[in-house]
Amino acid sequence: MNIFDIIGPVMVGPSSSHTAGACKIGYVSRKLMAQPIVKAEIFLHGSFLLTGKGHGTNLALVAGLLGMKPDDKRIPYSFEQAKKEGMDFSFGEVDLKDVHPNSVLLKLTGEDGRYLEIVGESVGGSVINIASINGQAANFSGDYPTLIIQNRDLPGLVANVTSELAKRTINIATMKLNRSTRGENAVMIIECDHEVWDAAIKWLKELEGVISVTYYSLEN
Repeated sequence: MNIFDIIGPVMVGPSSSHTAGACKIGYVSRKLMAQPIVKAEIFLHGSFLLTGKGHGTNLALVAGLLGMKPDDKRIPYSFEQAKKEGMDFSFGEVDLKDVHPNSVLLKLTGEDGRYLEIVGESVGGSVINIASINGQAANFSGDYPTLIIQNRDLPGLVANVTSELAKRTINIATMKLNRSTRGENAVMIIECDHEVWDAAIKWLKELEGVISVTYYSLEN
């Protein structure tokens, strides 16, 4: 246990789950987009839908999508800031079935047309889980530099990826593997102890069997 387990995160309140967690979901999603977001369709689920407005969940999500962190004093004014930056946003309702009650579906479009569909969960104390990206299971916290590798389910591919990271002295903190069907589409979620170099990401993108690589960095 550390001091933040006792006193909670540094944040703009009122709620660590409905405000700070919501902001972090938006912030991580913005980092995954890796460019300004021009359109955000935000669909609230469960407790986010029922009680989120009173906790500023809507404001916090938009703030995060603009690149604000949970302790940013501009969070209460995020709608006005979004209009200044040309980000169109809207809110709706969704039933995501078997997810955490504090969940949101984000349908995001970047300035070059890139599209991301993200389901994020705020599990308490500002801790979050990015449950899925574009329909693929993800399940990572946003607390580590993270590689999201969509790939074909080919023998030896996981070993090739991990050995390349080892050659570059990048230590793996956690690794999760998901696949739809044997031999079909799969995804690797690799949380790392260190930032992943651009050269390594380029190598991964060119590796046979890899469909796409999305990288979440902790650096600004």
